[in-house]
Amino acid sequence: MKAALIEEPGKVLVTTVPDPTPGPRDVVVKVSACGLCGTDLHILQGEFAPTLPVVPGHEFAGTVAAVGREVTGLREGDRVAVDPSLYCHECRYCREGHANLCERWAAIGVSVAGGAAEYAVAPVANCVKLPDHVSTEDAALIEPLSCAVRGYDVLSARMGARVLIYGSGTMGLMMLELAKRTGAASVDVVDINPDRLATAVSLGVSGSAANPDELDRPRGWDVVIDATGNAKAIQDGVNRVAKAGTFLQFGVSDYATKVVIEPYRIYNEEITITGSMAVLHSYERAADLFATGVIDPKVFISDRMPLDEYPAALDRFAAGQGRKIVVLPGA
Repeated sequence: MKAALIEEPGKVLVTTVPDPTPGPRDVVVKVSACGLCGTDLHILQGEFAPTLPVVPGHEFAGTVAAVGREVTGLREGDRVAVDPSLYCHECRYCREGHANLCERWAAIGVSVAGGAAEYAVAPVANCVKLPDHVSTEDAALIEPLSCAVRGYDVLSARMGARVLIYGSGTMGLMMLELAKRTGAASVDVVDINPDRLATAVSLGVSGSAANPDELDRPRGWDVVIDATGNAKAIQDGVNRVAKAGTFLQFGVSDYATKVVIEPYRIYNEEITITGSMAVLHSYERAADLFATGVIDPKVFISDRMPLDEYPAALDRFAAGQGRKIVVLPGA
């Protein structure tokens, strides 16, 4: 079958790889759509993935093409979205309910072959059946939405919070949509990319700017969310948190990224700094939210490209062009 393959750091190509076969509790998914993500760029840099080469693609949906001999809950022809998370269920963190911090953490499209291919294998337990009205090609958005839902689980944001979001790419826009639905009094968005910022404005924001100084919030924000992974944005954001406020590191940074914190201020103003790692008990909820129309795929997906153009799609994403870029292996 045809698949994108990250062979070594900095090198990605579309090639032919062996067809997958399901284990006893697995299904083979004929991939309809696979979204690109910042994690894919990190893998291309040689980060995250334990070993290369690997077929990337952890945001995908498709149609069940084959089932393992012990699978009873799905059958060929069912349309599914796939939670890429692979946990050991044995380590301390799994047993304490923090499986996303699993000591043997793995993921489809990160540590094993993913959905940037014509077919992909997934455990049946990781597959969520799609309702009739949800497009399979749009359902690749469920995985990033599930990460955003997890982010709001971590925040436990109180009603009436003043929220500031750095970045209006896919994840920043998803956090915007969830903030509006979780009782925020105001939601401001900052981005140096005017096209992306314009999309945030079209979705409805309290304020938007290239620099938070333009937003006139002298007391800061109760909740500050970084959805960029950029060191300058993170440093600025930590300094914008109001007393008793929370800073959420949601964007994925390079390993070498560093920022400076002021321990006395964190103590004296009771500031919380926290993070949100991937998916945890949030995928099914994200699928339900997606089915209700909490996000509009027409707004979020800017590009739909054939699998043959995966390297070009990755370049476009790395350049900050568009919003969610999706490859269509069947195109």
